[in-house]
Amino acid sequence: MSNTVQSILKSWCINESSLNPTAELLAWIKERNNNIYVNIEKKPLKSMSNWFYDEATGKICNKNNSFFSISGIHCEKEDGSEWDQPIILQNEIGYLGIICKNFDGIMHFLMQAKIEPGNVNKVQISPTIQATKSNFTLKHGGAKPLYLDYFQASSKYEIIVDQIQSEQASCFYKKRNRNIIIRVEGDIPVYPSHRWMTLGQIKALMHIDNLVNMDTRTVLSCIPFCNLNLSCDISDINKRIKNKTLFQSIIGYRDNNVEKAYNYINNIKMSGGIKSELIPLSMMKDWELKTNELVNNNPWPFKVIFCDVTIEGREVKNWNQPFFEATGSSLFGLLCVEDNGVLKFLVKATVEVGCFDCVELGPTVRYIAFSSEKKNEIDLLFDNLVKNRDSVMFDNYLSEEGGRFYHECNRNVIVRIKKQDLPILPDGYFLFDYKTLNSLVQINNTLNIQLRNLLSLLEV
Repeated sequence: MSNTVQSILKSWCINESSLNPTAELLAWIKERNNNIYVNIEKKPLKSMSNWFYDEATGKICNKNNSFFSISGIHCEKEDGSEWDQPIILQNEIGYLGIICKNFDGIMHFLMQAKIEPGNVNKVQISPTIQATKSNFTLKHGGAKPLYLDYFQASSKYEIIVDQIQSEQASCFYKKRNRNIIIRVEGDIPVYPSHRWMTLGQIKALMHIDNLVNMDTRTVLSCIPFCNLNLSCDISDINKRIKNKTLFQSIIGYRDNNVEKAYNYINNIKMSGGIKSELIPLSMMKDWELKTNELVNNNPWPFKVIFCDVTIEGREVKNWNQPFFEATGSSLFGLLCVEDNGVLKFLVKATVEVGCFDCVELGPTVRYIAFSSEKKNEIDLLFDNLVKNRDSVMFDNYLSEEGGRFYHECNRNVIVRIKKQDLPILPDGYFLFDYKTLNSLVQINNTLNIQLRNLLSLLEV
């Protein structure tokens, strides 16, 4: 495993490939965007052939009782504030899987040009396989997803990552997916929908708005660089690395603050965090089911819409379903702190209504659209750093998962300061090096999806 992780680190340093040059990859994406027919039409719920509002359960359901459903949920915080909202119920665990293989001493990842109906720009770079349980058990009545056999027989290969990780807990109720990377040797068929890329190429493509999808980002964030074998010769890798403070962070040490973080998080888990109760959609306060959508009468980050979908080249070409449509854009931000030549990351214990285990470590800032939450000293520092563009390492709009979310793309920002410029941390904030966070992500449901996605954007 350690030798493979070393090869992946080298691949992270290489942002071009003779196997598939980046210019050819971009031309491939453009060609698929131009030639694959996609048509999404918003429709009334009553016109949906496979979806309906179930008066008995108070949920929007699929007639086959599969895929997912949408329920109402009533939420109460310890400060006395409360609200109602729709939430997606999808108890099944799907595959988010990537195959990797060494070509001429450089690790490559088999990525897919996939169209999800909610994607703002049609084609996005996705994992080798991205399939719900309903997909790979063929409940949708379509063909078997490509490369499924490799992951169902994953024990035959070298397993790099195999984690059950959380999804967006503000919209999903305790939803998780299997993030898995396997290394395969020998010949692997490459279909027109797939191409090999280095890790560095994928990272570079993340600088293009909405090109690398959320599922790719979460899977790559789980690569166990904490397992690097530093007793081996890494001089070649060291020569290639430009971000020396990040490299020192990758080969760092397990921070003693981990125990303090777990103590803080466990106290929240014992107190309950957000109290919630599933309720019928018809009982939600301030929400109204209109002809074409379920909307809040006040500004809200999303509404529920209903669409008829046609996409060529998928296992099923035509279907209909509900989506959560974004009504505004959110911002997720990570503050990097340079401390004696080591890059550290300021993370925050974050409670969300649909979180599998109440609370996870999240990014430094999380500004949800239309939120009235008051900003603290850390938030204001972050805002000033973003305004002063010299401190910004990354600033792009990236999409959320297009299978359930319609045209949701949020701003992802990484900024950097010196340790001496950091104020005293409020309760719930923790400063960790990359190795510590990378060790924690090997434990299911510890880092939330926004933090994992931000960490995936880092470049060495």
